Amino acid sequence: MLAGLFRLARPADWIKNVFVLVPVPFAIVAGAEFRLAPFALGLLAFCLVNSAVYTLNDLCDAEADRLHPKKRQRPIASGQVPGSVALIQAGVLLLAGMALCSAACAALGRIDAAWLLLVYVAVNLAYSLRAKHLALLDVFLLSSGFVIRVLLGCALVEAVPSAWLLLCTSSLAFFLGFTKRRADLLAGLDANHRGSLRGYSQAFLDQAITICAGIALVSYALYSIDSKVLVPGREMASMPFVAYGIFNYLRLANIANGGDSPVEIAYSSRSSQVCAVAWIVAVTWSLGIW
Repeated sequence: MLAGLFRLARPADWIKNVFVLVPVPFAIVAGAEFRLAPFALGLLAFCLVNSAVYTLNDLCDAEADRLHPKKRQRPIASGQVPGSVALIQAGVLLLAGMALCSAACAALGRIDAAWLLLVYVAVNLAYSLRAKHLALLDVFLLSSGFVIRVLLGCALVEAVPSAWLLLCTSSLAFFLGFTKRRADLLAGLDANHRGSLRGYSQAFLDQAITICAGIALVSYALYSIDSKVLVPGREMASMPFVAYGIFNYLRLANIANGGDSPVEIAYSSRSSQVCAVAWIVAVTWSLGIW
């Protein structure tokens, strides 16, 4: 059961929290104060709250997961972890996460991060209990999680988020969400597994994915051009890696029938990993860090 509880917390999915780190180098170069201790506490708090939310979601999805070729192996769906034990784990993780967040807020002298965690929990409760069965609303709520991560990163370094950054993040999050639903349809899933699938078609999702990918690319380009913290002449250095990352994800979704899990792609795709490292190198050079 201990192994099942560990899997239920999905620590591998914490990789999504790299979005918390995205605004940090830009904010520091712009003059924001970076304090390691409260930032680390806030990040760890969000990881624990993530795990609480994943546990609750699996608890709500147990019946549907038993119909899924992969998800039926999840701890609750397979019977490895009883629902009552999972509920206790979710409560403990949530309380621990909020306690750490309170400590981070006390160190920062502001409560923005705590509000963001509460909003994240509320959004995911709404998603797990009902909204996941409603087409479009399910993707909107899933996507909001990535935007909240970026906002949390800004709150932990006490920086004001750029409108361009939020537009780029939200369009990229929509891109990932619609790609996930497309993968569900290609896997042969229907409304018996997820009610929202009755409101989607592959043609619609292909259009939505294309639109979101285009907006993400254009907004990132405009953000780079408009940014005051990038060294003149280096503004577009990271743009090729953003374009490659998006097109490579599209390639994997269409050719390799991927896209159902950004986490699996992050861990398994060497090309995506190399692209991410190259983007970090290009961004830090654009910022004049080296």
